[in-house]
Amino acid sequence: MRWRRRVRRFWWSSSGDWRWLGEKPIPVASLNRLVWRDSVPSLSFFVMLSLSGIISTLGLLADSTAVVIGAMIIAPLMGPILGIAYAAAVANRRLLKRAALTLLIGSLTTVLSALLICQVAGLRDLNDEIRMRTQPTLLDLGVALGAGVAGAFAKSRKSVADAFPGVAIAVALIPPLSVMGIGLALSDWETLGGSSLLFITNLAGIIFSGILTFLWQRYGSLERAQGGIAFVGMVIALIGIPLGISLRNLLLQSNIRQQVRELLENQLDPFEKTHLRSLRVRQRRQGLEVDIEISAPPQQMTEADLQRVQNVLQDTLGQPVALQVSLIPVQQFQLSTDPEGQP
Repeated sequence: MRWRRRVRRFWWSSSGDWRWLGEKPIPVASLNRLVWRDSVPSLSFFVMLSLSGIISTLGLLADSTAVVIGAMIIAPLMGPILGIAYAAAVANRRLLKRAALTLLIGSLTTVLSALLICQVAGLRDLNDEIRMRTQPTLLDLGVALGAGVAGAFAKSRKSVADAFPGVAIAVALIPPLSVMGIGLALSDWETLGGSSLLFITNLAGIIFSGILTFLWQRYGSLERAQGGIAFVGMVIALIGIPLGISLRNLLLQSNIRQQVRELLENQLDPFEKTHLRSLRVRQRRQGLEVDIEISAPPQQMTEADLQRVQNVLQDTLGQPVALQVSLIPVQQFQLSTDPEGQP
């Protein structure tokens, strides 16, 4: 392959002698010590994890995205998860057991802390920050796979170790555990199930892509890791079914929401002089639930108008529609002045 040799010669000769900048993965012994240190349930691990869980739960209850992101940054849960991936790649059963036990204890600690905080706070409503963690899709699996690659790569390269907190933010491991505790506190099994599925999705995605990344960098061997790859791959295949269904429903709701918005704004007379504040569409077994919040002058709409709107939506969408409209009265006042400038 002459062209390859020419490209390589051009690459190394046209920018000076910079071969010393070439970077290699850290030695196996160094990575092994690093992974073991992050996989052992130390006092520092539980202190930081407890604080992360408390901050995450309070941020979720307060519906604050900034606080939840702060909790992700200080969460040390990526350590034992990557420890499981590394242990599977090199077939180290002792490390695998230690990292798995650390992950289990840490996860239960976070769930229980969220449960206690939610009971003490006494809040009963689910806000948007909480609902976001109860409907995972294949998109979340894709994020977890990417985060696993980034985490394993950053773990084995000193020059990109600063990117590790960004990986924790991207994959968001702590918030689903906090939502699980909130679901238990409220006895909301739908919330508990959705957040559990999201955590399992993140966990399986990180471990699977982490194993492959360690193998790509020649830590361990495919022969040793084939058992771990097969098990995690089977888990991903199983959770891929509900994740695929959830993504399909999400796309369907998005398309229907767009159709409903266009109908309301362009084709339905009662909504001509109104301002559409929010629109939610939910797919149910018996049809669609459409919740609309609008701002309009008093007496702008009547129940007969809304009945006609419901009929048009059902005819256009081809399925039953349960319509709920919240009307916020708007009054406009205009004060003019007389020719002499007096009101």
